[in-house]
Amino acid sequence: MSEQQIQTFSGYEIELVLSDDSATDEEGLVHPSNASTWDQEDCDYCLPPSDSEDEDEDYKPPQARVPGPSRGPKPKRKRGGPQSAPQQSGPAAPPSTTLRKRGRPSLPLRTPASKSRLSSTEEEEEEEEVEEEEVDRWHDRDEESITPATLSFLPARTPGPTCVRTTKWSPLSLFQLFFSDSVVRKIIDNTNANAAKRKQAGMKFQWDVLTMKDFYTFLAIIIFTGLVSVHHRSDYWRKTWPYSFQFPGDSMNRNRFEAILWSLHLSDPKEDEENEKKWNTAEYDRLFKIKPLYTEIVNACKANFQPYRNISIDERMVQSKACMKPYNKDQPTKWGYKLFVLADVSIGYTWNFHVYVGESESPSTGRGLSYSTVMDLLPLPLLGSGYLLYTDSHYSSPALFTDLLKKNIGCCGTIRTQRIGIPKTRVNDLPKKAERGDMRWIRRGDLLFVKWMDTREVTVCSTVHKAYSGQTVQRKLKAAGVWESKSIPVPDAIVDYNRSMGGVDLSHALIGFYSVRHKTMRWYKTFFYHFVDIAVANSYLLHKELWKLRPDPTQTKTLTHKFFREQLAKEMLEFAGGLAARPPAPSPSSSSAACLPAFFESTDSQARKHCKRCTGAGLTRVKTSIYCLKCKVPLCFTSKKNCFRQWHEELS
Repeated sequence: MSEQQIQTFSGYEIELVLSDDSATDEEGLVHPSNASTWDQEDCDYCLPPSDSEDEDEDYKPPQARVPGPSRGPKPKRKRGGPQSAPQQSGPAAPPSTTLRKRGRPSLPLRTPASKSRLSSTEEEEEEEEVEEEEVDRWHDRDEESITPATLSFLPARTPGPTCVRTTKWSPLSLFQLFFSDSVVRKIIDNTNANAAKRKQAGMKFQWDVLTMKDFYTFLAIIIFTGLVSVHHRSDYWRKTWPYSFQFPGDSMNRNRFEAILWSLHLSDPKEDEENEKKWNTAEYDRLFKIKPLYTEIVNACKANFQPYRNISIDERMVQSKACMKPYNKDQPTKWGYKLFVLADVSIGYTWNFHVYVGESESPSTGRGLSYSTVMDLLPLPLLGSGYLLYTDSHYSSPALFTDLLKKNIGCCGTIRTQRIGIPKTRVNDLPKKAERGDMRWIRRGDLLFVKWMDTREVTVCSTVHKAYSGQTVQRKLKAAGVWESKSIPVPDAIVDYNRSMGGVDLSHALIGFYSVRHKTMRWYKTFFYHFVDIAVANSYLLHKELWKLRPDPTQTKTLTHKFFREQLAKEMLEFAGGLAARPPAPSPSSSSAACLPAFFESTDSQARKHCKRCTGAGLTRVKTSIYCLKCKVPLCFTSKKNCFRQWHEELS
């Protein structure tokens, strides 16, 4: 019968194993050769090697186990090694003790001998890293920094409006620079084709062929709705108090306006069907329904104005809850379509933009979406060189700024500290509880990184600025419980960034003041409204710049934005009144048809329709069963009344 005693000493459990059956004290003890098997099975602690240089590094203290009364030691194969040799009897060992640290596994310890095994190459690398940290450090604002060389400004054209500056431009003529006659004609043709497609599908609604006159009247009403707001669109046609609007009811009835708005289409319906067949393929174009107007507006924005030296790139959200909408919680407009916009800083002119369709369809440059977005918005052959670009932290990166500097484009913008290429050294870094106005800067080649403490820490990267030249900014600081306005130092890059980053915001504000956007579930109509807003805002900015170059002696100052829109709507109505109410040019498929009278099909529930000429004369109840085979217009054709002949004579 064995007796076990366990004692605790300095965190170790000491287990003394004594045997009562042995004749002598040495007879029941386990020899060192029998301890290896117990050590692998039950023990998780090994005594650390001695620090003495005289002891062997491979020495391990013997450990013991309690053997069974009739069971001898079993040989056991070690993992990954040969089988252990059979144990032999030997002299008795001293009483065994097992030292076990509570709750702590054994860890390998580095001895002086292991430290000496480090190669000389690793020691040299550690010394080089220490030297780099000493050299690569953040500098205080009092330390002098170099001033980068000034970039030569070489624009492709003379900055400013590119149209003829000696001509007197009216609001309508400036608007037609963006909505040209070819663009308007294409929209009219596609809208008529879409209405015919709906009629063939069995939809019952009154439709007359859309003409240039009707379309400009429709645009005038759209701009008017941006100036005068009502809760419901039908209120614009109410004649009772408190509305009593003379316009638009006198120019176009409500049913006609709603029919045009319902059938409005920017692309060819037949080509839409071909594009829909490519769904879930690489050839499918998600922006196909807006491509005709989208492409023309972008080209017109770049053709009619050359930006001044400072430009900025930022994103813009077009509010909508239709399909294809991303959600951005950090923007004032949470739901909508995202546009990447390049704008002129001085006046807010929208010079270039493209619609975000997802990272999967974004150009692949291997540098990420932000890098490719900036490169796509900068057509350098058309823009020129020497420009100063301002971006926010979403686009700024050391790789982008370095590549643009090689193309003679200077950059400045806030930057995220997680970007690749940002200095990671902590030597003389800006403390967490720094005072307002404290700054640190470091230069890596052509890139300058500046950290400045305002209400929070701000990091800026620039290729065109000096670190600090003594500029200050006013801030409210609390001293002795009283708020006071004090001047604190500010880096040059942050001063220019705050002054120049608002180009896109200024453009977006001009659009938002009198936006023509209407609620719709058709995503391409949302873009149609936004393209009209861009055309009107850019037309107004061109008006202001042209007046600076050639002031009108009849005007003491430029038109206000609101009055410019009022004049534009008025000129559209006058332009529409001067146009002949004739249908658009016939398509090649119907060029062989002649203007001949024909009867509506008897299967049609609306076999009798309102006469086009009588309706224009105010006789809204006159219906006829005859229409023009070529013009697709219902006209009276009887022995007493021949509107068919009179209407065609008026066209000629």
